[in-house]
Amino acid sequence: MTSYKDSGVDIDAQDDALREVRRIARDTYTPGVLSDIGSFGGLFRGTFEGITDPILVSSTDGVGTKLRIAQAMKIHDTVGYDLVSHCVNDILVQGARPLFFLDYYATGKLRPPVMTDVIRGMARACKENGCALIGGETAEMPGFYSDDDYDVAGFILGVVDSKNLIDGKGVREGDVLIGLPSVGLHTNGYSLARRILFDQLGYDPQTIVPGIGKAGEALLQPHISYLKPLLPLVEQRALHAMAHITGGGLTDNLPRVLGDTLDARVKLGSWPVLPIFKFLYEKGGVAVDEMLRVFNMGIGMVLLVAPEDVDRVAKHLTQVGQTFYFVGNVVRGSGKVQYDTPPAGFASWIE
Repeated sequence: MTSYKDSGVDIDAQDDALREVRRIARDTYTPGVLSDIGSFGGLFRGTFEGITDPILVSSTDGVGTKLRIAQAMKIHDTVGYDLVSHCVNDILVQGARPLFFLDYYATGKLRPPVMTDVIRGMARACKENGCALIGGETAEMPGFYSDDDYDVAGFILGVVDSKNLIDGKGVREGDVLIGLPSVGLHTNGYSLARRILFDQLGYDPQTIVPGIGKAGEALLQPHISYLKPLLPLVEQRALHAMAHITGGGLTDNLPRVLGDTLDARVKLGSWPVLPIFKFLYEKGGVAVDEMLRVFNMGIGMVLLVAPEDVDRVAKHLTQVGQTFYFVGNVVRGSGKVQYDTPPAGFASWIE
């Protein structure tokens, strides 16, 4: 007799892992959750206290080849945290707070401790952001993934009152760009970073890089959520727009909120560059334009603020302990980013 287990799929191992996932997920539940992990669909009550005209905002994303670093370092809870934070930021830029999160976890051979570590990271980020981990899917796919490989993706749903919706239509010439710092690559640019560090330089994740530390630990720095410091500004309607700086860097993400008649003039040198970006630029032989388009360069979120609101935004960010930098302004243009380089050139800033 041939069984499913003989073909590489262990249903019993999945059941054991899902029991632990159910326990982890329950710790994230909010009053709106009406179902438990294991139902065919997740149930959430669609009543939103304090919101008169709710608009639902959704997004989906993955973690990319940052997973390769997690697998090499055998540290798996950070990528789950990254996934949720990324999705939270993606809906935050339109003014939404998260309601619930769903995940998809696929692997060649289910390793229950690995999967539960990934889910544990998701749950930690969900709890920090007031978001319920309401369900997901686990797929064991022998022959498609190698035994120790896994991929993870997420879907988020949030809500914003229509009066607080941020759609970029309020952006005007003269608006000030305020940048909030990242703590690393977040979840973008890893294919290039891995090529430089591991293929070109011959490092491994345990290699100590001067001024940076272990290469793997530097690359696993978390993708942070900006929900807590920024949601009050959304509710005060103090922002014309926000841009989450993900794949495409400042170059491709700022134009998403500009329209066709405005440019973002970004002043390079107005914020400090993280050591990991300096290292990749110097050792990798990467062109300046490529650095600015692949990596976030130390800025994870950009706020577009009317000049008359800059003081109250700055005051709020200072009060909540959120570091920020004035990184440029909005000018007439054609929907792109202009870069003002320091007098001594790009290298003087990044080196």
